[in-house]
Amino acid sequence: MKVTAADGVALYVERHGRETDPCIVFSCAYTTTHANWRGQIDALTAAGWQVVLWDHRGHGLSDAPTDPAAYSMDGVTQDLGVICDWASPARPVVLAGLSFGGLASLHWALRAPARVRALVLAGSGPGFKDPKAAERWAQQTERTAGYLEGRGLKAFVEGRAGATCIGRAPELPAAIEAARAIESQDVAALAAFGRHVTGLAPSVIDALGGIAAPALVIVGSEDEAFRRAAEVMAAKLPAAVHRVVDGAGHILNIEEAEAFNREVLDFLSRLAPLGP
Repeated sequence: MKVTAADGVALYVERHGRETDPCIVFSCAYTTTHANWRGQIDALTAAGWQVVLWDHRGHGLSDAPTDPAAYSMDGVTQDLGVICDWASPARPVVLAGLSFGGLASLHWALRAPARVRALVLAGSGPGFKDPKAAERWAQQTERTAGYLEGRGLKAFVEGRAGATCIGRAPELPAAIEAARAIESQDVAALAAFGRHVTGLAPSVIDALGGIAAPALVIVGSEDEAFRRAAEVMAAKLPAAVHRVVDGAGHILNIEEAEAFNREVLDFLSRLAPLGP
């Protein structure tokens, strides 16, 4: 189904499990869709969790505005709040996100701490504080946007970038489904999202010490780009546990789904119970 963002953009969302169960909301990496999280549904719903998947604006089955002004980090953070309020209006939720999805989750946790029960930050980071590093990231994002516009999504998924959007085992059924969903997206919208959201996302590194919610910081042992970021976040978040999934790259929830699900479920099992 779709829910409406503050500016009228329709956001795709789906619920698995019972509305009365505690809720975990999964947010996607840049260029990926809700389909990337399919491998987590059965394990978590069987353990008594309500699993909510959604697509960022410009991604997946959500609306893809043509106006660049429709894309900002503040807007995407508000979108996540809309999804949380739809999924669990009366109780706080667990926010889970991979890569950019983790950063978006951190932004919402800082904005609405009472709405966040816990965080699962997978292959993610707090953004770049150093101006030179931030500029390099913006340049890389611009190159990605230009590639998408020039070559298209099929070439993107089948090329080197595939490891960062469907994982390094493209023959896996979960990777095949994820690739199919990625390739069906609107290229112009993804490029705009990259230029105006992902590439410009403010760092939250200096604010991590103020996030009291328990956090699972999880990363693949072979995810070179994010292993150090995971260590930094785990050190700065007051109630964090740090886990490394052996043999996994950036898309650890697809490449090593069983190990990822096991770590997430173990973390969730240790959360304090919700009140009535």
